[in-house]
Amino acid sequence: MFSPNGTLPNDFWPDATAAELVLKPILQPLEPFKDRLLVLDGIANKIRGDGDGHMRGMSCLLTGTELLPGNIRGGGGNPAGWAGGISIDQEIRNFLQSRPETRTRFGSLEFGVAVPDRADPWTRMSYAGANQPVAPVDDPYQMFGKLYGRMKDRDSLVSILDDVREDIDRVSAKLSARDKVLLDQHVTLVRNLEQELSKNDTDTKLPHPMPELDPSIELVNDNTPQISRMQIDLLVNALANDMTRVATLQYMRSVGQAQMRWLGIEEGHHSLSHDPDDNKESYAKLQKINTWFAGEFAYMARRLAETPEPMGEGSMLDHTLLVWTNELGKGNSHSLDNIPCVMLGGGAGFKMGRSLKLDKVPHNRLWLAVAKSMGHDLPTFGKAELCEGGALDLS
Repeated sequence: MFSPNGTLPNDFWPDATAAELVLKPILQPLEPFKDRLLVLDGIANKIRGDGDGHMRGMSCLLTGTELLPGNIRGGGGNPAGWAGGISIDQEIRNFLQSRPETRTRFGSLEFGVAVPDRADPWTRMSYAGANQPVAPVDDPYQMFGKLYGRMKDRDSLVSILDDVREDIDRVSAKLSARDKVLLDQHVTLVRNLEQELSKNDTDTKLPHPMPELDPSIELVNDNTPQISRMQIDLLVNALANDMTRVATLQYMRSVGQAQMRWLGIEEGHHSLSHDPDDNKESYAKLQKINTWFAGEFAYMARRLAETPEPMGEGSMLDHTLLVWTNELGKGNSHSLDNIPCVMLGGGAGFKMGRSLKLDKVPHNRLWLAVAKSMGHDLPTFGKAELCEGGALDLS
């Protein structure tokens, strides 16, 4: 999961000297999952080269390699193009797709929430390879149709479950008690998603972000919170049904000027992030914004915790690793050090329930550790010289 424009370090990072993990205000929504959290303080994006800090912060975030030469000019530095390598989500996707036992229908799914209708290094974090950005799908109608392949139109949503009701009944009679529970949960979720999509279309003809009217400001539709929950529900559903084992969830974009009016905030997010720390009004609004993102991360964890693991014991959260990160450490300094990085869940072999203080460890080593946890033991990822020491030991 990605959220933009940095964080507020004093209200984000747990105290390194604390005997136990004590969450600061921004991370408070994650309190129910404290024993499953791993907060990494000291992860650094050390990729340099062309492009400004936001461009490298975004398009080098999951790739760990430089931007290619190009003609896209940012707020500083030389003009640049797309990232010069594959992103870690797509690397793991390809690895899993190469093995019959882990191959899925989609390999990976890229979800977006309030991502502007534009394509540049500030809006893309997933890459299938050098110069191959992967666009997130930020319309739940479109994602629902991609997953199930049956969409008529937004005014008259075809019920997929009605079409396959006889098949469901026939299959259900042959299932074990546990599998019947899983099927019932799936049917309920799909029905609820259909109803939510239909309701959203009845309530408003703007089910996703409005297009950018002015390059300096992005008017985000006020139902973004509803779109967020719908996208998360679709994501969890896709994982539960083994349509994919890798997914990304991108909120807005780097340098994004989203106006989060549902939080009572009229100013653009990026402008607020540039205000000095002693501007108490802006600081309070930024804290509210980042706490909202933490709440969405917590909702995704809760949905996974509520869903039984289809192919094993426990919940899906027990077998899933969630990673929440950002393109900057701090918005008003454009720092690429201390990038917010919070891991949640299980199944990775990492020691959870703690905050780990590191010393500017290249994020390449973090992605090596994540790949290794998925059975993909890479010698290097991205820029090879930043992989010295190998996969970060999080055990």
